[in-house]
Amino acid sequence: MLTQRIKYRWMGISLGLSVVLLLIKFTAYFLTGSAAILTDAIESIVNVIASGFAFYSIYLAGQPRDQNHPYGHGKVEFLSSGFEGAMILSAGIVILWQSILSFFEPHELTNLDWGVVLIGLTAAANAFVGWRLIRIGQKTDSLALTADGHHLLLDTFSSGIVMAGIGIVALTGQRWIDSVLSLGLSLVIIYNGIRLVRQSVARLMDETDAPTLDRVVSLLNVHKDRNWIDVHNLRIQKYGADLHIDCHLTLPYYWELTQVHDEVHHFEDTLKEGFSNEVEIFVHTDPCMKECCHYCRVADCPVRAFAFVRDVDWTAGNLPLNQKHFVPLTPTPSDSLKSGD
Repeated sequence: MLTQRIKYRWMGISLGLSVVLLLIKFTAYFLTGSAAILTDAIESIVNVIASGFAFYSIYLAGQPRDQNHPYGHGKVEFLSSGFEGAMILSAGIVILWQSILSFFEPHELTNLDWGVVLIGLTAAANAFVGWRLIRIGQKTDSLALTADGHHLLLDTFSSGIVMAGIGIVALTGQRWIDSVLSLGLSLVIIYNGIRLVRQSVARLMDETDAPTLDRVVSLLNVHKDRNWIDVHNLRIQKYGADLHIDCHLTLPYYWELTQVHDEVHHFEDTLKEGFSNEVEIFVHTDPCMKECCHYCRVADCPVRAFAFVRDVDWTAGNLPLNQKHFVPLTPTPSDSLKSGD
């Protein structure tokens, strides 16, 4: 699959780049002795490990469903993102401790000009690859790529702050600035690690993905068919880039089974055409009730009990509810005559 090859290519580029930049940053640290550069270098160790795991997770997520994994392997990307977040969090704690030690035990800084040049090269490379990973991750709906891209951009931000700090130290000779800078970066790194872990846990626990839910609701409203009397109990699960959608669809109770079957296929195809990735849809059909007549648009219904009044607005707030949507009206005398009561 083309999408999977693109993921492999850019994740491989990220992994290879992380190894090269790791070597460059440790070279810069040994030349300068800067705690801030050491902070950046330690974070690059996390980059290498996380990129390697993300590369494997993308391979595993692309494997077809099997008997042991009927929904596929896509959720491993969420696990990869959580692993990367945990690694970032661990690195932040180590860097925090190292920063405190360097503040109380400062040492001479040397070759700061070379340090700035080398860190600048790593920042430029990380910025470009991180930006590309985020773009491709959003396009392919890959949390592993997106998380790795954000991590590289965070690394770029860290490198930029390190370069600015080294420049200030070189101009002022105040070595304590280097330790304080390292301390500040460690807090930023810890925060981003917690954020990634939180996002990963939310996906693994099937927390509602608001943008995807809004997209499904929009598709249903734009392509709303007059035979779709009601939709409710809408649930969406993400398995990496793939989607699983299930819902209840209300159709006329007097339809034959073949007509119901064809309408369900029409409903499923409408949703599938709105997404570029694989979408699995399970539809439970409900028979209509006479209380549905107020918002039913079925043409020439032979059993209509009440006149059509208005559509029910389908929103992200009411479609997930496990109940039919009724128009709160008191039947008029004419409605009662039509119902034959």
